[in-house]
Amino acid sequence: MRLALNRLAVAITAMVALAFLVPLAGVTRQLAHDRALGDARQQAAAMVTALAVDSSPALLARAVASTAAGGAGRLAVHLPGSAPIGVSHAAAADVAAARGGRSFTRTDDEGLIYLQPSVLDASQVAVIEVFVPSDELYRGVWPAWLALAGLAIVLVAGSTLFADRLGSRTVRATRDLADVTRRFGAGDLTVRAEPKGPPELRDAARNFNAMADNLRERMDAERELAADLSHRLRTPLTALRLDADAVPPGPVADRLRQAFDVLDAELEAIITGARLSASKRTAQETDLVEALADRLAFWSVLAEDQGRHTRIVGGEQPVPVPIPRGELILAIDALLGNVFAHTPEGTPLQVTVSEHGLIVDDAGPGIRDPEAAVRRGASGAGSTGLGLDIAQRVARAAGGRLEIGYGPLGGARVYLMIVPTSLRSL
Repeated sequence: MRLALNRLAVAITAMVALAFLVPLAGVTRQLAHDRALGDARQQAAAMVTALAVDSSPALLARAVASTAAGGAGRLAVHLPGSAPIGVSHAAAADVAAARGGRSFTRTDDEGLIYLQPSVLDASQVAVIEVFVPSDELYRGVWPAWLALAGLAIVLVAGSTLFADRLGSRTVRATRDLADVTRRFGAGDLTVRAEPKGPPELRDAARNFNAMADNLRERMDAERELAADLSHRLRTPLTALRLDADAVPPGPVADRLRQAFDVLDAELEAIITGARLSASKRTAQETDLVEALADRLAFWSVLAEDQGRHTRIVGGEQPVPVPIPRGELILAIDALLGNVFAHTPEGTPLQVTVSEHGLIVDDAGPGIRDPEAAVRRGASGAGSTGLGLDIAQRVARAAGGRLEIGYGPLGGARVYLMIVPTSLRSL
């Protein structure tokens, strides 16, 4: 934008400079021509005075030699019936035409010839010739043109610099606003624009801030609604827990109580996470390895009951990721739950965790249409169609993506690629 403003300033100033300086250059050339012609006329007028005093050849020769033009060999007097006195450059036809009683000029490549008739008596007319060479005719024109060209350059450069200084404020304000909108679009809901620059940009910044505040308020309201809905589940959960407590002691009762404890903890985490404001949520960070270990402890009970061999690869070092714990758990449960929901019992699975994310492989039939699998609400297996879409949104929020394909076990491979906090700062 700054370069475009500078180009516009150069174009406008150059057009204005040309509009004034080109005619001025022509006027300068004409002034030099008129000055040289005026000097020639003065030289001729001096000789007319000498002819009026005495027209003898000897006196005229001395008068011609005493003038500047005559001394330079550029002045001559043509008397009737005699040779020219001085150095002549005019053709005989031009001299004869001047004897007709009118003065005129003749211009050629060598310069300008000025012929001035002077009446000696009723029957005789003398002609004074003054020659102005080309270098003398336009003397000083080139320096004047160079000065005009320098003036044009100074005007263009000055106006461009002035426009650049004026435009830098606008360009800086535009860049800052663009950077703020880019960061906001990338998920930083706390960023706000500083109103500066021209009135239009200040108004745009204020409107952006109002929009961002309104969006955060709406998101927080939706989070509160989700928390309220989750809290409403506590009542039926409490009733079910009472029924579970009535079950006679044994493995079934223990498993039911453990499931209720886990479900109660999950509801508490959902309610706590949902009530966090947008600014606090964006600053949260979770250890992927710790969250995965927590969820594997929950799913391992079901895997043992179904006879699924589960292999864990990696996880020796913590992997901090910029995702709230509740959202990361949702993504992990979506990937693991997808295996349990869409593969037969006894199908083995492998979970690989590294600094680049989480990979879940199984030995099931695989996913034939990966695009449809992540389309929200679309499912070909009788489910809600939200699981993989949730995982995909979590990956994108962390600067990564969700990849679906076939793994080494022969079935589906779902890769939750997440950029860890340590790599995002590089």
